[in-house]
Amino acid sequence: MHWKTLLISAALAASACTGPAIAAEEVFDAPVATRQANERGLQTAILAGGCFWGIEAVFSHTRGVTSAISGYHGGSADDATYSRVSSGRTDHAEAVKITYDPTVIRYDQLLQILFSVGADPTLLNRQGPDHGTQYRAAIVPTTPEQRAVATAYVRQMNQSGVWDDPIVVQIEREQRFYPAEAYHQDFAEKNPNHAYIQRWDAPKVEALEENFPRFYRASFRKG
Repeated sequence: MHWKTLLISAALAASACTGPAIAAEEVFDAPVATRQANERGLQTAILAGGCFWGIEAVFSHTRGVTSAISGYHGGSADDATYSRVSSGRTDHAEAVKITYDPTVIRYDQLLQILFSVGADPTLLNRQGPDHGTQYRAAIVPTTPEQRAVATAYVRQMNQSGVWDDPIVVQIEREQRFYPAEAYHQDFAEKNPNHAYIQRWDAPKVEALEENFPRFYRASFRKG
């Protein structure tokens, strides 16, 4: 973990997602899913794609998403704090818990957005400037239908030819999700001038608007 170039408060001195300025992340033309989700009523998805600030920002600007909460998935309650998760030794991933209306956006469309503008599914235990197992890309199905869709979509991504390297994103067993500390929630909305947000996460939201205008929402849906 590298030191921040910009500290906005004492709390943020220990905050997430602190990498050096390197080449920008790519935007991919992830395929439209051939196996579409069939769900009714509000649903919950848990997705991981590196720093949760950017993934939360993308889905907070996505139509049909009613809630996006940053947190930790995959480890124990005792270790579900940023200071411990950032060690990379707790088994947690920085993740986002998403509540969505499948009449507006389907689960498979959330996956397409994630791997188009949110995360590179070919990177193992890293995204952008951030390195460590806590920054792994992962899909965490919360229902049998989501697992079927996710399994089919990972297979489809592997066969699509969109990515030059093998797909390494994992489909993980659902465990307890631990919401992150309050200062991490709605971070991009609260801190639009933060150096990391401007460098890494604002471009993801811009790519969402450009590549998925049907699903882009100008307003940030808090919480």
